[in-house]
Amino acid sequence: MKVKVFDCDHEKDLEESINDFIFDKEIVDIKYQVSIAINGEEQIYCFTAMVIYIDRN
Repeated sequence: MKVKVFDCDHEKDLEESINDFIFDKEIVDIKYQVSIAINGEEQIYCFTAMVIYIDRN
């Protein structure tokens, strides 16, 4: 079993990265998290996911 961690600024980027990665993998679980920070007037979002998968190679 292995894990792969993804970290993106936009949810669509995270979605695309995960879909590309899991295309040919046997997935055990995906853990998803969103973090928000405020820097002055700016809101900063961080979309992360950990994919747990079985490596058959």
